[in-house]
Amino acid sequence: MLIPREIGGCLDALEQAGYEAYLVGGCVRDALLGLTPHDFDICTSALPEQTQAVFSGCRLVENGKKHGTIGVVTGAGVVEITTYRTEGGYGDCRHPDWVEFVGDLREDLERRDFTINAMAWSPARGLQDPFGGREDLKNGVLRAVGDPSRRFREDSLRILRGVRFAVRFRLTVEEETWQAMVRQAGLMDALARERVYEELCRILPLVTAEDLCRFAPILAAAVPELGPMIGFDQHSPHHAYDLFTHTAHVVAAVPEELTLRWAALLHDTGKIPCFTRDENGRGHFYGHAPRGAQIAGEVLTRLRAPTALRERAVTLIAQHMTRLEPDRKLLRRALSRLGWEGVEQLLSLQEADMISKGTGEHDASDHFTRVREALSQLRQEEACFAVRDLAVNGRDLMALGLQGADIGLCQRLLLSQVLDENLPNEKDALLGYARTWAATRG
Repeated sequence: MLIPREIGGCLDALEQAGYEAYLVGGCVRDALLGLTPHDFDICTSALPEQTQAVFSGCRLVENGKKHGTIGVVTGAGVVEITTYRTEGGYGDCRHPDWVEFVGDLREDLERRDFTINAMAWSPARGLQDPFGGREDLKNGVLRAVGDPSRRFREDSLRILRGVRFAVRFRLTVEEETWQAMVRQAGLMDALARERVYEELCRILPLVTAEDLCRFAPILAAAVPELGPMIGFDQHSPHHAYDLFTHTAHVVAAVPEELTLRWAALLHDTGKIPCFTRDENGRGHFYGHAPRGAQIAGEVLTRLRAPTALRERAVTLIAQHMTRLEPDRKLLRRALSRLGWEGVEQLLSLQEADMISKGTGEHDASDHFTRVREALSQLRQEEACFAVRDLAVNGRDLMALGLQGADIGLCQRLLLSQVLDENLPNEKDALLGYARTWAATRG
């Protein structure tokens, strides 16, 4: 394994002082997969005080000392060095009730989540793999270390972490581990919502539609609003998939951008409360877009998502049934409301929604091409879409005698005229219109 000089220096310093020192966890796993490790964690037989003594000439970070971790500040960042340890129960499903330092590497590896993360390596002793992680990687298997139920009781976020590892490395979850994940998914209710959100954000850019369907019970435990969608028959000739399967295909069809993936995941949550059937048994979902936007806002607020992401996702969901058209005036209006990024995101969501119905019918298959061509033409024209783009500003309008709120009102009116192509975005034309309007204001 190629390791950075600073990491190798820490390993050497501990070994020369008479202690065992290993790289452990994800960096070992990634190296075995032929990937370039980015995070290097060290475990050692040295007690925290002994680690401090070895690196007494360095700046140290000691806030993790009670759990056995000393951070050594190097030119490449902080290197975390943790004493071999075993742990007690996890009363809060996150932190161990107690930590006991041990002298045996195996005991330390035994407390870890999955076999693929329970391997250690040192330049002096090579690979240590007491639980068969290397073989599981070779066979494409995700397996908990020891008793899966115990591992997930210790920290229920490991359930979502397991989903991420399975998706990222294309692993099949071993049956006993899978059953424990599903059986104990409810334990995630005790987790801080921020932790659930962060883990879901790491999963969503990676998933295929098949991944989402495979792990639907876990995702529904993390976001309960998804649960009723699983297996829900839409009773529509335009939808071959149940509601969750359709959603899974939409998520996979949009770009791997976090806001879009969240919008796609939640875009049809409003369908369940809005569902009706007509006299022919056909399903309808009148008003599901605004209802879905409301639900998405509640979900993302609960998960403590950043305000900007939440607001944009909610807007996309609210608008996803108002199809963008290759009409210059309508596109100008949309660009004025949403900006370039917002319009492009909405177009991606609408296209993914259209092609993910499972019927093989792509209604107006060239529609989105024509919209993109119209957008490209508008972009080349560097057209005006916001008040700040107008060829006149507030000072120009003040010179006409407008004051206070009338200035903003006039700017919005001028923008509306430009968007509708009734006026060119030229100073003389705008001032002429504004002068006439100001006269009507007295």
